[in-house]
Amino acid sequence: MIETLNGIFETVNYKQSTSLKLYDNGETENYPAHWHPVVEIIMPTENIYTVETGEQTITLREGDIIILCPGCIHTLYAPPKGQRIIFQPSTTSLRFMKDIETLLTIMSPLIVITPEDYPSIQPVISQILIDIRDLYASDTPFSEVEIYSKILYMFTLIGRNLSRQADYIAVGDRGKQDEYLEKFLDICDYITEHCAEDLTLDDIANMSGFSKFYFSRLFKQFTNVSFYKYVNQKRIAMAEQLLIEPQNSVTDVALNCGFSSLSSFIRMFKIVKGCTPTEFRSMYKSVY
Repeated sequence: MIETLNGIFETVNYKQSTSLKLYDNGETENYPAHWHPVVEIIMPTENIYTVETGEQTITLREGDIIILCPGCIHTLYAPPKGQRIIFQPSTTSLRFMKDIETLLTIMSPLIVITPEDYPSIQPVISQILIDIRDLYASDTPFSEVEIYSKILYMFTLIGRNLSRQADYIAVGDRGKQDEYLEKFLDICDYITEHCAEDLTLDDIANMSGFSKFYFSRLFKQFTNVSFYKYVNQKRIAMAEQLLIEPQNSVTDVALNCGFSSLSSFIRMFKIVKGCTPTEFRSMYKSVY
């Protein structure tokens, strides 16, 4: 169930003394459109479960897994009978690792892991989630540490699988594959660190050593979004952190995050978050 909902913003109430929340959920209640600043992982263990996000309606079967990235607006529909794991771990403490930050952006807004699309990792991740459910219920010493070790392993499996699936590394030469992968990871790290600057497609393409058109195609294959959408996602993520501090005006946040005008910032923020920067700040203040 959603315990705290302000507009469409859900405050995740973690289990006491942890940064984890897990429902072994058998309720038939539907949950309205909402978003939260943490990852949400859902896997039906009995019957189906339906997730609606944007223009997508995704029906999950038993064992199918969806990972909703932070900020993804979604609606949940339950059948009259069923069971599913709904897991909300905070990834804040993991994001100092550059690969985690990059992976969350690549997966954004969501990824669906099925036996058909991910045959090599779906059974393993399914079992990981069952193990996490049992550890969460056990509440034994160091269970949170063990749960996070399993989350990291799960992210490792997904990241390596996505890297292998990308067309741009299907070049035959394993050395060249690793070179391409490392190059695009470095580019994503650079964008994260410099997103508030005036980044252009031409400049980043030159940095990569590819032509602008070839780079655009490879970048979208690697991240699943266009170059400029990726940059804007990073700018909005930066803006969220600045908006939390009341001394920062919305105008200052817009300019400090690389937007050329307040209007363009508000428009992009609403596209990504489903609310205005002022509404986001008000929702945050009301629940913290």
